[in-house]
Amino acid sequence: MHKKGLNDTIAPAAGVRAGRLEEGWYNPLNSKKRVLTINSIVRRYQIETTRTGHLLEDEIDMHDARMVRDFAGAVRRGFPEARITWGCSWQALTDQSPRYREIRETLADLHNRFGDDVTFAPGGFFTNVYNSKDQVNRDITDALKIIDGFIPGYQPRSLICGFLSAENIRYAREKHGIIAVQGNIWSQYSIDGQDGDGSISYPYYPSREHFCKPAQGEADFIDCLNFDGWTVDFIAGRLAGEYTTNGVRYVSRMGVGPIETLHTFGNEVGLKQMQDTTRVHFDEPNLSNNPFGWITNNYEIGEANRWRPKGCLEAFSRWIGWIKETWPDAECPTLAEFAQTIRDEHPNNDTLRYQFDQKGTGLGASFADQEVQWYMNKQFRLGLLKQAGQEYVFDYADYTKHYREPSKTGQRNWTLWGDINQKQTRPQDKPVPLGQFKLWPELQKQL
Repeated sequence: MHKKGLNDTIAPAAGVRAGRLEEGWYNPLNSKKRVLTINSIVRRYQIETTRTGHLLEDEIDMHDARMVRDFAGAVRRGFPEARITWGCSWQALTDQSPRYREIRETLADLHNRFGDDVTFAPGGFFTNVYNSKDQVNRDITDALKIIDGFIPGYQPRSLICGFLSAENIRYAREKHGIIAVQGNIWSQYSIDGQDGDGSISYPYYPSREHFCKPAQGEADFIDCLNFDGWTVDFIAGRLAGEYTTNGVRYVSRMGVGPIETLHTFGNEVGLKQMQDTTRVHFDEPNLSNNPFGWITNNYEIGEANRWRPKGCLEAFSRWIGWIKETWPDAECPTLAEFAQTIRDEHPNNDTLRYQFDQKGTGLGASFADQEVQWYMNKQFRLGLLKQAGQEYVFDYADYTKHYREPSKTGQRNWTLWGDINQKQTRPQDKPVPLGQFKLWPELQKQL
């Protein structure tokens, strides 16, 4: 494990510029900072299974340099000092058409002018489903060399991955000095191309056993913070997948993501849900109960372009501007800058203790008659549900146990299965009345 203040453990290679982390513009977390992080993905196909293989839609017509500039402008129109973390898929990095060459030139300009981070997005998400861990390591190494080619001397400090195995996170940290990986999508199950429930929803140092498990000690510690992909409504997050009934879409991913809010419910209703989810983290009591308040959002360039005629990019900008107006002290760093600040004050998982309370908004799967409390720390995650005057345990994962990731390619389910899982997909996942949960007296002492 690294020690607080030991900066040489994360120094870039000789002669490599590591962005602007050293400028000290970002304030300490101990002032209860409100932090917003914005990520975006540029890719060639919707899912790039390998360097040359792909699934689903060819998105070339939804990506161009103008859209990249317009997206960046929409973010900074709402939050002038914001910095964006851009993830480029393998084919977005290697396509030699004028379209993608101009995109890469534009990203280099945004990095040089605004301090945006430009990095690799293996597969455009879900890379471990289709590739061996050794192949993913090779992709990371070669992709970072390509980025150095169009941003000379620059070494990214983060990766945008959707999900990323523990072995690949370890490799990225030790081989390339990566200190931040967007390597889990909290509560994702039966959505998109991979399942991966079971982690903490705020940043943590992952275990070498499983990317969803917080490291327990020096023996299994990976010195790289693992970040969620986008903040979700905790009550909607209990749903497994999605369904539509009576014209209403119920989806577990609903929170601040534009796809599940603006695209699904329209700009005004969707914007309100994004604001309600934001308040959960930036208002009391949760702000005081946590070392910082954090909201993160990933809006893929292709999706932003597809829905732009509906006014969704403008609504996204309005949400960002509303955050800055409502909380003028809020910051919007890159993932790597945020990770550096956490590292300075929390060198391991011992002091990372998170607690959340949320009542349903009444929209979609955020049921108005439910209230959820989450407790997440190094040893366990515990979810409590209040409904109809009763209280239940709906999720419990003991992180002191041993876990294993899938060992073969082609497996989509990378969930860390605890004793009880919020998705209720197994017989043992039925919520237990709090008084009947045998571990409650002992766990209560640790909250």
